[in-house]
Amino acid sequence: MFAAGTGPSQGALIKSLSFVKKVKMGKRMEKALKEKAAASSTSQDAADDESKTPEPYSCTGMFEQDFTELCRRSGLQQGEIPPVVIRPKRPPTPPPPDPKAQTQVSAEDGEEEQKEPEEPKPTTYTTKDKFQYFKPTVQVEMENEDKPATVTEIYIRGWKVDDTMMGVLKQCLPTIEKLHTLYFWNTGLTEKTIAELASFLPQCSNLKNLTLDGNPVLEENFALLIGDDSLLANVSFRNNHITDKGAEMIGKALSTAKSCNKNLISLNLSYNKITDIGATHIANGLRMNRVVLSLSLASNQISDTGAKKLGEVLSRFPLTHEETVERRKLIREKGSPDRKSPSPPSRGRAESKDRPGSKGSGTVLDKTDKKRDKSSKKKDAKKEKEEDKTVKGGAKKDDKWKKAEMQGTKTAKGKKTVGGKDKKGALLPESETPDVVEAINPLMDSVENIDGQLWIPGNRALINLNLSRNQISEGGFKALLLGVQYQMTLNSLQPNPALKGLMRISLNKNAISPSNDAVSKLQELMTTRDPFYKPPSQSPDGDSQSHGGQ
Repeated sequence: MFAAGTGPSQGALIKSLSFVKKVKMGKRMEKALKEKAAASSTSQDAADDESKTPEPYSCTGMFEQDFTELCRRSGLQQGEIPPVVIRPKRPPTPPPPDPKAQTQVSAEDGEEEQKEPEEPKPTTYTTKDKFQYFKPTVQVEMENEDKPATVTEIYIRGWKVDDTMMGVLKQCLPTIEKLHTLYFWNTGLTEKTIAELASFLPQCSNLKNLTLDGNPVLEENFALLIGDDSLLANVSFRNNHITDKGAEMIGKALSTAKSCNKNLISLNLSYNKITDIGATHIANGLRMNRVVLSLSLASNQISDTGAKKLGEVLSRFPLTHEETVERRKLIREKGSPDRKSPSPPSRGRAESKDRPGSKGSGTVLDKTDKKRDKSSKKKDAKKEKEEDKTVKGGAKKDDKWKKAEMQGTKTAKGKKTVGGKDKKGALLPESETPDVVEAINPLMDSVENIDGQLWIPGNRALINLNLSRNQISEGGFKALLLGVQYQMTLNSLQPNPALKGLMRISLNKNAISPSNDAVSKLQELMTTRDPFYKPPSQSPDGDSQSHGGQ
């Protein structure tokens, strides 16, 4: 009875349990389906977000904010973004100790030692965490540290600037108005990153100083940074393994017969691998360049051949065929606006200074009548040209190549100016300020015909030349000596020359004895030309001390 009575209740229990399990499974399935649907919708939304292009970031001119945001948008994680820090500066010299502040010896116990003041903590260095110095940072200098938009200098040292980082700099650097110095040391630049750097540097209107030291590049395309559109004034390419290949491109960037860099003032090419061939290319770049004031070729592989080429550029040199053709084009273009009627080709060729006139074939005509006609025509043409060239103030039309020869440039009011000021010291407006950068075109300078070649004076704009630690011997020193002597001769013929020539030359540690006659003569000659040279003091009688015994 018991077994028969318990059978149906047990079966009902089993059925109820199975029903509960089915209900729970149904709820689980329903929950799983809902989660799956939600996940699919979120993934679709994410895919839609990815398909949409993000809004472009507009830089604000605040370097730290723009740099951090652009790095984040380029895919860098928070720990991978180099922090922007203030460049550490050398602490000022502490004031001398005050003698009144020193401790005095106790009068009660003479044996007691003087109490020394506690030594202050050193301020010449700062301590940081382990390996903190090796982490990439971007060091900046600002006019006012409280104003983030006043960044003036940016220094990147010892870490690789890849394509992504150069792209970030390309966007944020042109928006910094006060930026004037950019420094890359040992940053692993490549041909691509240098080309990209050269593409946006002209957009930085106030950037004048660029340093790329310790960045050897196989293609040596550093010349892209000093092209015709470059605004840089001081450039350093030290220790970049530049060979004659790179020196040739740099020489062409300095100047050719048709183009010239008009902004570069200082160029440092020391600690490279430039030989005589490369020095010749650099010298050729100085032929038509009258803007570069300082050139350093120290610690290279230059010998007498390269030094002779540099000495030739400093003295005088004949024009090449390409330069002669360009000179004729400039003369023709300069005279073409003033011409009223086209002149016969034979006459123009005869009056040209570059080529001797050819004899006319019409000998049957009366030569006296022809001379009278020509003389009258020449007088009329001269009068017309003078009337066309004169303006209301009596001055001729501006000639940008003659500005460097004018010592006292006159403004429209007739006041002489020096450095943008008149005699009374008042500042002149920008339109009246004389343009100092524009120099005389060497091709338009006075020429001398020697054995059928046109010779022009050499480069007298360069005032500082560094050739230390090379392989120059006596022949190179003599060539440089002749170049300096020629410059001094030209200066003596002009009372106040605009271009004074070489003032300082460094030739230490070359392949020649310091007691050599050429070395001593060059040193003696350059001593008086040094801008910091002080003549010997004079005695009360008015004679110098060196002549006091005479």
